[in-house]
Amino acid sequence: MKKNFTDVSTSRRRAGAAGQGSGKVTIRKLPTGIRGLDDILGGGLPEFSFNIIAGTPGCGKTTFAHQFVFANATRKRPALYFTVLGEPAIKMLRYQQQYSFFDAAKLNDSIRFINLSETLVEQDLEAVLGEITKQVEAIGPGVVVVDSFRTVSRKTSGAGGNEMELQSFIQRLAILLTSFQATTFLIGEYTESEMRDNPVFTVADGLFWLSQIAERNSVVRKLQIIKLRGQSSVPGLHTIRIGNYGLQAFSRTLGLSETNQRPHGNRRLSMGVPELDKLMQGGVLEGDSVLIAGPSGTGKSVLATQFIVAGLRLREPGIIVIFEERPAQYAKRAAALGLDLVTAQKAGKLELIYLRPLDLSVDETMQEILDAVQRTKAKRLVIDSLVGFEMALAPGFRADFRESLYRMIAALTGAGVTIVSTVEIEDSFTAFQFSHYAVSFLTDDIIRLRYVEIDGQLRKVLVVVKMRGGNHSKDIREYVITDKGVVVIAPRQTDYVALTSGLPHRIGERKEISPEPKAL
Repeated sequence: MKKNFTDVSTSRRRAGAAGQGSGKVTIRKLPTGIRGLDDILGGGLPEFSFNIIAGTPGCGKTTFAHQFVFANATRKRPALYFTVLGEPAIKMLRYQQQYSFFDAAKLNDSIRFINLSETLVEQDLEAVLGEITKQVEAIGPGVVVVDSFRTVSRKTSGAGGNEMELQSFIQRLAILLTSFQATTFLIGEYTESEMRDNPVFTVADGLFWLSQIAERNSVVRKLQIIKLRGQSSVPGLHTIRIGNYGLQAFSRTLGLSETNQRPHGNRRLSMGVPELDKLMQGGVLEGDSVLIAGPSGTGKSVLATQFIVAGLRLREPGIIVIFEERPAQYAKRAAALGLDLVTAQKAGKLELIYLRPLDLSVDETMQEILDAVQRTKAKRLVIDSLVGFEMALAPGFRADFRESLYRMIAALTGAGVTIVSTVEIEDSFTAFQFSHYAVSFLTDDIIRLRYVEIDGQLRKVLVVVKMRGGNHSKDIREYVITDKGVVVIAPRQTDYVALTSGLPHRIGERKEISPEPKAL
């Protein structure tokens, strides 16, 4: 067996040396077949690498391996999938065929399943290695999977077994498969504490840790790349989800912060309300993040929708992300205010993204939004609302909501998208708050809406509180919501002060006031 190792290894090294010249060896990156994971890995998985997929039961280890196998196995370079006292191949495939990546035509042709259970039970590790060597030499696979490798490890813990035997077995297996230029995966069920000082993990080129966390009524799966030789990957814990497509990974950064494309010009976008545009010196700067804050019923959603419609009139695609009502209901309510969303939807110029599940991650939400941005080439985006956004997240993500929101806004504005977000806050009539999230520093512009009491009437006023990098009017203006949407009333002299408190008081003599303009 040692002779085989030497012969094969020598021939592979010679072949590699012939192709590399005097420069660095080029490591080819293989697609994983898992959407989002290639970006996290920095382009894909290094070819001929020796990898371990570890984690607790039910977190997607086998699905991970199958997606890679189906993405890379060919007739010339087939995949060998060794099962060791795990699920029988027929049972495993019965469930895997439900995923869209599954291709039955590749079975037995490009992908071959071999059961080593009997060999392991009746013989020893040497026999298992011998059988793997026999199959590898006969077929010359491009991909090899051993599932579950934890079963092999337990063999050494029985009678006559020891840790040195296991370590020797692993090293010889790694040399064998690497010399045959096979990309390898060992799958094992391990707890986090078992990973420490484990000889299995020291040999690996790549170590993927999968986990799932149950909190209240939600279950969230995570992926961490603990080790990856030869290239840099995105650090941290990344959300993964299993659907009809198989496994999908959501990068915690999406890599957009490194490629900032935020516009640097002075182009201003209309908010769809002429008088408000005047207060903002012509509108919102392209690429800004705008926060519309106010209590329920003040017209936050209406104003945000007018921003989108203003863009549609200029043939600028838009996206509205909603959490609190369904798209049809949202469009119907907008139509009652003279804002047509349906026509733009049918033309592919507008997408209404409805995100209601209570176990979302910010990374998933980001991916959904970015996919829509790429489809529509949208430059205007509305998030309605931040309160609904937080409620749609799994409990484990809510503690880091501000941090996640910062990453999301930075990524989207970096992609050249102008964002308008709404947030509901309670009017105390004693304070002038912007948001209970303390996220005002994350936004470039803030428009504050609120109720005020004037002579026994409840009226609405707005003020532009902040415009980063630009001048704006400090005027407090009254507005109404009509069948034309939000309408800001032309400036007029007032005898009231302390309007922002919600309880203004009159200065000078009392005069007869005109009633509030007719509104919906």
